[in-house]
Amino acid sequence: MGTKSWWNRTDSRLLEAALGLAVVLVGVFGALLPALGVAGLREGTRDTLEVEPETAARIPEAVSEAVTGQGMTLTGTRRAELVFADPDRSQRLLLALPEVVGSLLLLLVLVLLLKVARTLRGGDIFVPANARRLSAIGLTVLVQAVLTPVLPALTTQLLVRGSPMAEQIPFSVTFGGGYVLLAFLILALGEVFRRGTKLRADTEGLI
Repeated sequence: MGTKSWWNRTDSRLLEAALGLAVVLVGVFGALLPALGVAGLREGTRDTLEVEPETAARIPEAVSEAVTGQGMTLTGTRRAELVFADPDRSQRLLLALPEVVGSLLLLLVLVLLLKVARTLRGGDIFVPANARRLSAIGLTVLVQAVLTPVLPALTTQLLVRGSPMAEQIPFSVTFGGGYVLLAFLILALGEVFRRGTKLRADTEGLI
């Protein structure tokens, strides 16, 4: 007596729809709208950056650099906010760059997952293309693990370079192991897919 699969065509359609919706939302809110803000075509663009001052005791509750012509305000102590009164296009680009890059990487992962989900329509997910897609997802997550802490630190230094505020905000990067572990797990899964599909092809060739 055959067994009925717990996964059906409707489930595949729902998964594809959910991933497709995620692609649209990330593309619009994570990439398109920030890009429009950088170009000056959208109001309410980002003008605030969270930073960690080097020495909290040297930072009063509100430190203003407006008198120096820099147009910056540093508010807070241990976790401070660097506010730009009227950021120009280059400053808007640097403020939005970490978010946009992160969104583009996430968008790539979602698109690849959507392609993997589409293979479920035929009831067989173990195809060579999915092994390559999983490897690409793993590498993308690994790149994101590096860029997530490094890119905001670099853009912050570029934003305050040449201003008195640069003395208060040091270059600081803190790496976490979560993304790295996830990346290697996905890469390992991709290798399992690759070996599984190769083994199946060899087996079918013997029949």
